[in-house]
Amino acid sequence: MNTLRNMILTAGLLALGGTTSACTAFTSFSEVEALNDAQAVGSPFTQALAEEYRRFANSELKDMFDYPDALHFARKGLAAASGENVLPEPVVDWNLSEEHIRELSAARGRLIVAYDLGGREVAPEIAAKAQAKYDCWIEGQEENWSDAGGTHCKDEFLKHISRLEGMIQPPPAAPAPEITADTGAFDIDPNAPMAVENAMYLVFFNWDSSDLGSGALNVLDAVADEVSKNPPTAINVVGHTDTSGPQKYNQRLAFKRANNVKDALVQRGVDPALILVDAKGETELLVETPDNIREPANRRVNISFN
Repeated sequence: MNTLRNMILTAGLLALGGTTSACTAFTSFSEVEALNDAQAVGSPFTQALAEEYRRFANSELKDMFDYPDALHFARKGLAAASGENVLPEPVVDWNLSEEHIRELSAARGRLIVAYDLGGREVAPEIAAKAQAKYDCWIEGQEENWSDAGGTHCKDEFLKHISRLEGMIQPPPAAPAPEITADTGAFDIDPNAPMAVENAMYLVFFNWDSSDLGSGALNVLDAVADEVSKNPPTAINVVGHTDTSGPQKYNQRLAFKRANNVKDALVQRGVDPALILVDAKGETELLVETPDNIREPANRRVNISFN
């Protein structure tokens, strides 16, 4: 279990009356017992998720003797049983190596995208299994399982997320707007190359992700091609997010997006000395929304030239 959660839980137990009270609290396991007795309500997904967490919490308690994590996942199960769409574990809440952070962040991103595309509704039981196995994977990974010894939950997650992704379809792309040039309005030669300072490129991201999709890579190919043909004095790479999630988290996510774009440009031959990275988080929205709103147009990196 994450050190911070462990410290909070231990402090709470000691506040009940020292070591003896702590042991008594751990032998009561009221949350696990309550989950075992709970009658799940809500959507088919939340009911299926409550059942998956019930299995997981009981396994942590009775097979692994991992009392803190048994209580943690029992609480998630109780929330799901009440009808709440409980989210998969945030990667930042667990003590992981950089390699495992990248791998689990990508896995969590796949799950969230599947949810955004209606995966909970299309295949609630498969979605619930995928989430429970993801949480099992991240919990086991923190406990320093070897790659050989900790693959069961990971393999199960990959199996279920692949099935889920195969059952949902991304929304069709909106047709590009028809643009009619009015050459009489501006004194511009349409065949002349674009001025460097007028070039602007946008790279978009999935929710809670800094991964570059195929569409983003195509944009970066175009940027690298433009730079090679018409070199600027500087390239501004500015990360943005939508308003869902805490502001501090969004600021970090915006930097990750901008740095990933920079790395991809460097891989395409762009001089890193030209690239200036910045992040605005959720402070400069392309589409104005209230707080805690997922807006795809705001999840972006702006690329401009000087």
